Amino acid sequence: MMAKLSTDEVRRIANLARLGLSDDELGAMSTQLGAILEFVDVLQTTDTTDVEVTSQVTGLIDVLRPDEVRPCEISRNDLLANAPAVEKGFVKVKRILE
Repeated sequence: MMAKLSTDEVRRIANLARLGLSDDELGAMSTQLGAILEFVDVLQTTDTTDVEVTSQVTGLIDVLRPDEVRPCEISRNDLLANAPAVEKGFVKVKRILE
């Protein structure tokens, strides 16, 4: 038995998600979302009391190196000479916000 959502409920959800759905799509989504909710109900009845909490299961560890400050062999003026535009000793970029 599939828990079917009404088309009004699906229309409201679609509106909140800013989705424009046709009447056919509303009917299909009603069935599909109902099936998802039914599956969630099944998952909620699953006994997990003896299951260990895990955040990841692959056994991989962080492979990033720690951040460290290292001196740069290139002078500031040489670096700025490569910039397309410089203002007051800094690289000048186009404004992206008003």
